[in-house]
Amino acid sequence: MSGLTAFVYSKNYLKYFFGETHPFQPIRSKLALELLKKLKVFDSKAKVFEARMASEEELQLVHSRVYIDFVKEMSEKGSGFLDYGDTPATKGIFEGACSRVGGTLTACDLIMQAKALHAFNPGGGLHHALSSSASGFCVFNDVAIAIRYLQRKYKLERIAVIDIDGHHGDGTQKIFYSEPILKISFHRIGIFPGTGYIEEIGRGKGKGYSVNVPLPAKTFDEVYLYAFNEVAIPLIEKYNPEIIVNQFGVDAHFQDPLVGLALTTRAYEEIARKLHELAHKICEGKYLILGGGGYNIDNVVKCWALMFLTVSEVEIEKEEYEKLHDRVKIEKDEKVFEIVKESVEKIKEVIFPLHGLA
Repeated sequence: MSGLTAFVYSKNYLKYFFGETHPFQPIRSKLALELLKKLKVFDSKAKVFEARMASEEELQLVHSRVYIDFVKEMSEKGSGFLDYGDTPATKGIFEGACSRVGGTLTACDLIMQAKALHAFNPGGGLHHALSSSASGFCVFNDVAIAIRYLQRKYKLERIAVIDIDGHHGDGTQKIFYSEPILKISFHRIGIFPGTGYIEEIGRGKGKGYSVNVPLPAKTFDEVYLYAFNEVAIPLIEKYNPEIIVNQFGVDAHFQDPLVGLALTTRAYEEIARKLHELAHKICEGKYLILGGGGYNIDNVVKCWALMFLTVSEVEIEKEEYEKLHDRVKIEKDEKVFEIVKESVEKIKEVIFPLHGLA
């Protein structure tokens, strides 16, 4: 399965800054890169690439001209909010957002031009932004822009988006709700943004292509991976995508302060392994990984490092590898399993027949 894995980064990511006390801290990407360098990951199998800036024309693949101009104006002003109060306008936020979108487009080009087999942009995964507004710390929706970019520039038709952020990927779902772009989101239900129920399945040509796996509080590794294996794997295999896009938010981790799920580092490593294998099996290894949420910085950095090691297949010293993993036992409530199992059965009943799956 060998092939170059790209880590896409720019110091301009640090301009995507909402303030010292804001939950979203851009230093995560820089620290992840520094850790991987310390672990001597970048060799013949892995390489760092510089993210470019996205053009305003590229932003308009998804976002309205009026909204883009609004963000530029607020960025120059450096005060106020880009939404109802979660996403502050700070000096330079426009440049920071363009850099993060540009990092995702750089990753797309690296994969599609065969300069890398897999690519990770820790600055991406901003899945809440809508066509005409910011939302949930997300200024521009790089996930959606990447899909449009891959459609327009590379003529791709079947693009699968697997979103494991603790919050529902509502922006991406809404933008492609009527299109046959497979979107599978695993998320805590009943928290921001208040969407992501099983019944949200898409409409028209997109019917059956919005797949939501709502999870109760304290969902732990075994239950999560059960749902992943039962729902995501067969749907991806049936869809047969030309590329797999993975929003790799880490706020479902048990120590995250905002979400309330209970994953450990082992689950994140296993998800990366499964999707990596699927990419090689189905779409010649084309696997685009994007950052996303995660508000305990140390855990985000460790989970991203484990994912990158798994995908790049770079081996490090066993002692260093074990340091990246959690060393705690999670309390497991069997009621959680029953709730998730019920949801999985409902998804199979509602979604699977639309894809010709029994």
